[in-house]
Amino acid sequence: MTSGTAHYTAKLLGPDTWADFAALVEANNGVWGGCWCIGFHREGIGKDSTAAGNREAKRAHVADGTVHQVLVYHGDECVGWCQFGPPAEVATIKNAAAYQKELVDLPDWRIGCIFTGSRHRRQGVARAGLAAALSAIRQAGGGVVEAYPEQLDGRGPQRSAYLHTGPESLFEEFGFVRDRRIAKWRWVMRVTIPSPE
Repeated sequence: MTSGTAHYTAKLLGPDTWADFAALVEANNGVWGGCWCIGFHREGIGKDSTAAGNREAKRAHVADGTVHQVLVYHGDECVGWCQFGPPAEVATIKNAAAYQKELVDLPDWRIGCIFTGSRHRRQGVARAGLAAALSAIRQAGGGVVEAYPEQLDGRGPQRSAYLHTGPESLFEEFGFVRDRRIAKWRWVMRVTIPSPE
């Protein structure tokens, strides 16, 4: 992992780590009022979505193996995550119409939600999660990875709780570059991850 992340470990979300993930979500009000990190999945969050329904949908993805998500641990406690996956899995992105407008080709992978528990923010959890996600992508064969972070330069202070796709500066640390703007403060950023040697 990158510097500043050495005191964290990472595990993939799966049936054996579901309880750790669920404990973190429940300790943080269901994450954004009950999202349960389902917003980037194909079904997304609809007007009739409920926290209980989102929880069960996420659990079904875990059981079916249709989720890629790195959980970040401090000791035995899950303190955050980084969701990633191919476009068919991380299918619902913000500003979709603007995204499609200048789309040339889909990436191999997308980075979806990045979340850090409220007691652990500004301590390198997101950095550790992104590093572990990119490592997992490399082990899976690499390819073009896309992210949709928030630009912070030129705007007032933002609550880190609302940066669910991460800040642009985090992705720059890992070599991502701007591809195109899709909202006033949101960019498509890309990096190519080589396959393992």
